[in-house]
Amino acid sequence: MPHLYRHLQVHQIFGANTNVGKTIVSMALCRSSTRDGRANCPTVFYLKPVSTGPPNEADDRASASAGLENGSPHTFDRHFIESVSRHIAGIAKSLPSDRRHAMFVETAGGVHSPIPSGTTQAEAYRPLRLPIILVGDSNLGGISSTISAFESLLLRGYDVESLLVFKEDYYRNWEYLTEWVAKRNRESTVGAKVHVGVLPKPPERKPDPAEDFEATEQYYNRLSQPESPMQEVVDHLAKSHRRRIEELESMPGRTLQHVWWPFVQHATVKGPQDVTVIDSAHRDNFDAALSPPPPPPETSSPTPGTDSILQPLFDGSASWWTQSVGHANTSLTLAASYASGRYGHVIFPLGSHQPALQLAERLITKGPGRDWAAKAFFSDNGSTGMEVALKMAIRSAKLRYQSSSQVSAKKELGVLGLKGSYHGDTIGAMDACEGGVYNAAVEWYKGRGFWFDVPTVGFKGGNVVVSGEWKLPGTSSSQDTGVWSEHFASVHHVYRVDERLNSKLANLYRAHIQDTLERLIDEGHVFGALVIEPLIMGAGGMLFVDPLFHRVLIDTVRSNGRLFSKAFGSSSPPLEEGSWKGLPVIYDEVFTGLYRAGFLSATSILKANPDISVFAKILTGGLLPLSVTLASQSIYDSFLSPNKVDALLHGHSYTANPVGCAVANESLSMLETMDQSGTWQTSKKLWKEASEEGAAPVWSVWSPSFVKDLSGLGQVEESMALGTVLAIRLRDQSGGYSSNLAQRTLSQLTSASSANNGGSAIGVHFRTLGNVAYFITSLNTPGEATSALHSRILDVLQSPQS
Repeated sequence: MPHLYRHLQVHQIFGANTNVGKTIVSMALCRSSTRDGRANCPTVFYLKPVSTGPPNEADDRASASAGLENGSPHTFDRHFIESVSRHIAGIAKSLPSDRRHAMFVETAGGVHSPIPSGTTQAEAYRPLRLPIILVGDSNLGGISSTISAFESLLLRGYDVESLLVFKEDYYRNWEYLTEWVAKRNRESTVGAKVHVGVLPKPPERKPDPAEDFEATEQYYNRLSQPESPMQEVVDHLAKSHRRRIEELESMPGRTLQHVWWPFVQHATVKGPQDVTVIDSAHRDNFDAALSPPPPPPETSSPTPGTDSILQPLFDGSASWWTQSVGHANTSLTLAASYASGRYGHVIFPLGSHQPALQLAERLITKGPGRDWAAKAFFSDNGSTGMEVALKMAIRSAKLRYQSSSQVSAKKELGVLGLKGSYHGDTIGAMDACEGGVYNAAVEWYKGRGFWFDVPTVGFKGGNVVVSGEWKLPGTSSSQDTGVWSEHFASVHHVYRVDERLNSKLANLYRAHIQDTLERLIDEGHVFGALVIEPLIMGAGGMLFVDPLFHRVLIDTVRSNGRLFSKAFGSSSPPLEEGSWKGLPVIYDEVFTGLYRAGFLSATSILKANPDISVFAKILTGGLLPLSVTLASQSIYDSFLSPNKVDALLHGHSYTANPVGCAVANESLSMLETMDQSGTWQTSKKLWKEASEEGAAPVWSVWSPSFVKDLSGLGQVEESMALGTVLAIRLRDQSGGYSSNLAQRTLSQLTSASSANNGGSAIGVHFRTLGNVAYFITSLNTPGEATSALHSRILDVLQSPQS
């Protein structure tokens, strides 16, 4: 709900405290704006959504006497900010676009004074992110309250464009504040450059209403004169408004000139119209400036309309899977600010600080490492976290199996994994994946290991199906393609893994994996780890892997210690209690962990603990890069030695960054609260009702009926959802990452004009993986927003253009 118009200049007026003269400033601004000397004298609107005090002292008396348009709504509903936003948009649409107009939205009390719902105004108005005029406090203690108010607004992403303060000659706060702002303008690049307006002190209130009115009118008239300081303020606000629009309009071209994007083929970028400029983000939405396509050469430029230059775009990929509690979350921002103010960054080896220690203890004792992890190793992102995990696992396997044999001393250790896996873009993480679009073109890539075909689960034609695209002996597979499938009564039957361990399919998996391992060892392969993305393989195409296959693979690997020791040419040594078995098992939970797939960890479904697990993305709520690799005691013990060179010699300058760790602790607290308070109860109930047997081991914010209905559409091959993740695989004979089918088919989603959600139309920013479109919400996305997405996606897929 952003508001930035070419023809309407909208500013919000906050006060550093109550009784600082906000309304006087508002009226003076309104009057000066109507007399700014421009041609076609603009219409000026005054809006005060929340007012305090008795009716006879209402703030709109002066506006009525000046002939201003009073735009204040007279009702209050629970959707307060949506109501205010619609009000502003309605006024903007009613105004002629060939003239310039102004609106001033005044708040009540101070920056943190609450609206009737109890939310502070700084928080309540944040979705609008209007440029701010801050009225400073001229009273005793006013310097402190003014700077505090300024920093509170800055902390929440507001741009304070002007600070206005009355010239009070006893405390003379204006002198200090003028110097403070000037110094800040010189030294800081954060936020807008602030203009300071020092206004003459208003007259004291007179007992006689008529005399008071006359004195006030004279005061306003003086401020409205061309030479008054208020006119300087009006001019500054107009210039700032124009500069903001010019900046947004220039950014696409400048971006194409200087920026090299990840995962983008720049040769296919047509021009500035392909660039989405994100001016701000809040909760689930971007405030985005979408560049219109250039007009044909034979046409003239279109006349500017009355719509906002900025439009809300739902962040449909959770910003590459990172967001969990929404953008610009104040709790996370405050956690980052506190840690930044207390620590900045400090070196970590042989050191400790509260945020890192608290995070390690939390993850190990009551987080995803509970009951198996002993140590936490910090790094800076998921890919490097996986590099750490691979070093841990391969060293541990080498020490166990190779220490008693020289036969395999020169053999290269590989990994066991799954086809379509993706563990990051650093060299080691790429080498742990089968060659594909992400790594095969990298000159240094060398796939090190073997990757199993994977069976997937999803809705096909309204049915829950587990299927594979390779020949699995014992199944009714196609002779030509090897495709096989098995139907289930519900999704929940698939994810009750323990109940399926003795099924026919489990036995077929077990035999297939055992036969494959024996063949690989006979061929001379040597392995040092089993690496899996549990439940969902993200970048490989949003593949929802049959959890039974994961579990059987883990069990089979762990039961084959003798086989793996044979590959090293050594005997299987006796194991201490608690030691890893077979091969170290690594869970790459960078994407799916911490409730993204509906659970704290995949162990809830697989009923098998890893030896090493990696977490990132959601770990910090999507605010900062940070990764933690958890390891069992037996993995950690592999690196203990009198020799320093036997240590895990891996690290980053910003290891265990206190700011990132503090944000992670706050993020985990919020997730824990959501889990315990029943935030997802409605979704869980829907998925439970869809189960014939009551208990529902899995759930999603996407309704089961919606996911099922998607799979029945003609162009949809398969659909599936877990937690906040929805994947839609479209029918495409070529398929794969190089396909543009999903992007073309769902391109209408980006446009808000094709939506009609009760006046709150919103576009959707989304990502695709070839012929797969996926959508990911935050963990606290409101149910009505998800329902609106249901309708948008179905409407687009069912439209004739799709």
